Amino acid sequence: MRFNFLKGKNVVTNYEGAKAYELTPEMELYSAVVTAGLSDSFYESGDERLKRIQSLMVSNDPKFVAKLAVYARTSMHMRSVPLVLAVELAKYCSGTDLVSKTVKGVVQRADEIMELLAYYQLSNGRTGTKKLNKLSKQVQKGLSGAFNSFDEYQFAKYNRDGEVKLRDALFLVHPKAKDDEQQNIFNKIASKSLEVPYTWETELSALGQTNFADEKEKAAAFKVKWEELIESEKLGYMALLRNLRNIIQADVDYVYMQKVCSRLSNAHAVARSKQFPFRFLAAYREVKELKSDFVAMVLSALENAVMASAQNIKGFDEATKVVVACDVSGSMQKPVSARSKVLLYDIGLMLAMLMQSKSKRVISGMFGDKWKIINMPNKGVLTNVGEFYRREGEVGYSTNGHLVIDDLYLRKIVMDKIMIFTDCQLWNSSGGGGSLARSWKDYKKIAPQAKLYLFDLAGYGNTPLRIEDNDVFLIAGWSDKVFDVLEAIEDGASAIRKIKEMELV
Repeated sequence: MRFNFLKGKNVVTNYEGAKAYELTPEMELYSAVVTAGLSDSFYESGDERLKRIQSLMVSNDPKFVAKLAVYARTSMHMRSVPLVLAVELAKYCSGTDLVSKTVKGVVQRADEIMELLAYYQLSNGRTGTKKLNKLSKQVQKGLSGAFNSFDEYQFAKYNRDGEVKLRDALFLVHPKAKDDEQQNIFNKIASKSLEVPYTWETELSALGQTNFADEKEKAAAFKVKWEELIESEKLGYMALLRNLRNIIQADVDYVYMQKVCSRLSNAHAVARSKQFPFRFLAAYREVKELKSDFVAMVLSALENAVMASAQNIKGFDEATKVVVACDVSGSMQKPVSARSKVLLYDIGLMLAMLMQSKSKRVISGMFGDKWKIINMPNKGVLTNVGEFYRREGEVGYSTNGHLVIDDLYLRKIVMDKIMIFTDCQLWNSSGGGGSLARSWKDYKKIAPQAKLYLFDLAGYGNTPLRIEDNDVFLIAGWSDKVFDVLEAIEDGASAIRKIKEMELV
């Protein structure tokens, strides 16, 4: 996002007590939304993050909030937060069809109908037997449109026993079917007669309920089933990533593992999968610990998949000189969500190594108490992340990001792009007068064309620089869409402008 619209001083302090600068209301909400998993972060609990998003919403134009919700779902591939924005928007925006369009825009999967309703009853403090006996008309209208967006397979696939069930949602929303075929599907939902789809989950679940004579017979049955699922191509790309351990441990035959690796590394499949970059890292770590002669070929396939995803990175050419600097401070050692083993630190390393893979002239390193250059090859993204991870204790755990710029300035090294991957809680632990803002001002004297990119991986709502020129940018969020944002910056565009230009249908 181009960060040139801050006005006045806007000086605050960050969570470390260092000078920082507030974002505009739009940028602050955007940053909080696209970096939020509504789970605990280092400086805020999930409830505090949710409350901050709620308060930021009322400081913004409802149309912007609506478009941001749809953008977060369709462009950033987020799921929970867009549903939250849609529900919260309904509390203070009535009398128009803005909420219904938002609801329809953020519900991209059949199960999100039930998830939205579950959050609706939670957000509105509904208790008692009938928690959802009354629904906002605009939310109801949007969900009615959503009901007509899915076929029987999609409804059956996500017909689960959750807080809000599909049948209950149907009776609550009362959608009007778009045609006879859709009405027939609604009748099946009501009568609980949806045809159970053939999916890898249902197949494995049924097998798991079978009684076997012994463990040997059970292992043989699961091997056959995994081979059948691989051959049928019913495993989606994400399912394949998440089940690599199970497939390897099932000891499938070589020909099936070849099919798995071929699909993993297929550039078209990678592009269509829309996976967060760190998903590849999580799979890589799972597989690396296994004792199997398939491990090497699977790791190679994952490296190829990541390199294929890196092809989406634009805005670089061979002559571009790039610095990638990774924050390895204590606040970055925090999981991205409650169930994840992936840390904010991992995401920073992953994005940094993806950027490096596109650059021919690059300086890479990490900072904490000090800044240390660690030279790595352009290829082997996942291997490089592992090497950085192994060495993170070498620089300490403070957040002295200004040292990256100071080193370039003292050595008179002129670079085109300096990319810092951080939670933006930067400060000077030495107690001196150094700061990122001061260091950048000095560096611009020897590198007037240089640009600084701050990748905000946590979204706390402030940045260590007063951003009011065209040479400093903050990029919030960590999906593969950050690459599109980079391209937009090079073209002089703005993520905020993109959101505002969206059409809600």
